[in-house]
Amino acid sequence: MAQDVFISYSSVDKIAADTVCSILEQNGLGCWIAPRDITPGLDFAEAIIDGIKSSKLFILVYSSNSNNSKQVIREVDRAVHFGLQVINLRLEDVPMSKQLDYYLSSVHWLDAKSPSLEEHINKLSGVVKILLRKDGAREEDLEKAIRDGILQVGQDKKSIAVMPFKNMSNDPDQEYFSDGMMEEILDRLVKIGDLKVISRTSSMHYKNSDKPVKEIARELGVANIIEGSVRRAGNMVRIAVQLIDAGTDAHLWSEMYDADLGNLSRIFIIQSEVAQSVARELKAVISPQEIKLIEKIPSIDINAYDDYLKARSYWGDGSKESLQQALEYLNDAIEEEPGWAPLYSGMVQVWMAIQNLGFEPPSVAAPKIFENLNKALELDPDLSEAHYLNAIIAQLVEWNWEKSEKEFLEALAINPNDAISRGLYAQLLCILQRSDEGIAQGRLALNLDPLNQAVKCWYAAILLCVDDCKTALTLLEQITADDPGHYLANSAIESAAFCCKDYDKVIKAVKYILTARGISMAQVEMIYEQQGFESAYKEVLRQFEELTQSNFFGPAEMAIRYAMANEPDKAIEWFEKGYEIHDPIMTYINTKMFGIDYLFNNPRFIAILKKMNLPLPKTD
Repeated sequence: MAQDVFISYSSVDKIAADTVCSILEQNGLGCWIAPRDITPGLDFAEAIIDGIKSSKLFILVYSSNSNNSKQVIREVDRAVHFGLQVINLRLEDVPMSKQLDYYLSSVHWLDAKSPSLEEHINKLSGVVKILLRKDGAREEDLEKAIRDGILQVGQDKKSIAVMPFKNMSNDPDQEYFSDGMMEEILDRLVKIGDLKVISRTSSMHYKNSDKPVKEIARELGVANIIEGSVRRAGNMVRIAVQLIDAGTDAHLWSEMYDADLGNLSRIFIIQSEVAQSVARELKAVISPQEIKLIEKIPSIDINAYDDYLKARSYWGDGSKESLQQALEYLNDAIEEEPGWAPLYSGMVQVWMAIQNLGFEPPSVAAPKIFENLNKALELDPDLSEAHYLNAIIAQLVEWNWEKSEKEFLEALAINPNDAISRGLYAQLLCILQRSDEGIAQGRLALNLDPLNQAVKCWYAAILLCVDDCKTALTLLEQITADDPGHYLANSAIESAAFCCKDYDKVIKAVKYILTARGISMAQVEMIYEQQGFESAYKEVLRQFEELTQSNFFGPAEMAIRYAMANEPDKAIEWFEKGYEIHDPIMTYINTKMFGIDYLFNNPRFIAILKKMNLPLPKTD
């Protein structure tokens, strides 16, 4: 049954929470609170999720106890996922834990630190009623509550997004250069741990957008926006940058810079000055190590730098032609400047994409990946992307879990705003059977890159590791609502729907996946209609087996599908083949991502995990 309010609290604060519930209900507001509203016999976690889903608003009874409660953090996480507005009722003036801060930095709050609690809850009732209204006076009444000091504005003033810079040159071919300037300034800002900086992938969604600054900031969850423009004529460059308070539309700081590319160090100095000026304006603390990284000025040739920016504009495309073009630009740049580390980390990213997309076999790509990665780390041990790439390779290729975690932590120490590193580190934590930590890191990644579909898919995979297939499925279906054929999302939906036993959705997702592989779904759909899921899935496998005669399919993928079709012996056979060739997907088989945890007690399966030195999964 739908309720107005879900009340989240630490069990230590139960008396205060019950008082909140009682007074809100006396004021005519329906409340959901545990354990009162948990139906006997219903799973606790499932009841909590249903309670949050059925509520219109979420109230956190905040204290030092809830600040460190894993259960409260999980509840806040779900509330944010389901898009509920959150109000923080603060019983104590204690600094927020980092995990809660990422969820609640922009949340409004009411102070209830002084007596009497009942008086504060009555004020809370009034605010809740305003928030639940949909009339035209709602915003005006909310602003009055803020002016009167009843409701405090909860917004992290140290959060920022850098919008794509406008190319003001007469030449449209200079677009790569204006994009490059934006990315280079962003690369310096993200190194400041006291700032929350939105990742490039999400910011680039607003390239050429006419959305108001306030709306963009709301969608990205930030208080401030940087806008800029670049005008280039030959070697002369003019860069204009402005910092905007998204709430008031006030210009907090602006500057215009002129530079001659003949003196390239001036460009890097400008990028450093912009990052530090913005940080000062937002009163962010910059550590000595961060200043050292931000002020690093490479001594490189303009032609090499120009080729590097061009390569960056190509390597995220994913097409064979674009990746080849990126390689050519990077090779040209290395000929000019063989001692600049970012060129080699760029080569690693391009070659990894070439291998992962099947344009070259591992026998060709892997030596290139290792050669360039070692060179990047040798030239610059402080290059965060080199450490995160090293972490991925340590996990997926070397199966060295300790090294992988060490490298992820090194990357995040250098760049704490790196959503990609956090998202992938979250998956490693699940592999290491530390799912609570994985959830926290995954959520941080999503906050830093909220429009990145890959980050959403990774987070959904982590949710599967903690048996939350419903939330994972909801998140993934948000992606396919906009892009029905999204391959990664449909692959994850196949697992999430299977875990939820929603076989209609499994077949629907499989249709997108297998059609892309050249498998006809007509027979599969007919069998599903007549004989059910297991028979239909065995038909999928039959067709896969035929294709393996002429195409390469990862053994772990085949094993997972056989396990889903309830053929454990065949699944184990394919897992053993996956072990022999070091199939990267093998690194995830001790998690609940694929819904095949009935194998966790199988002695042959356990033997494989032990050979891989993977932590044994917990079994029910």
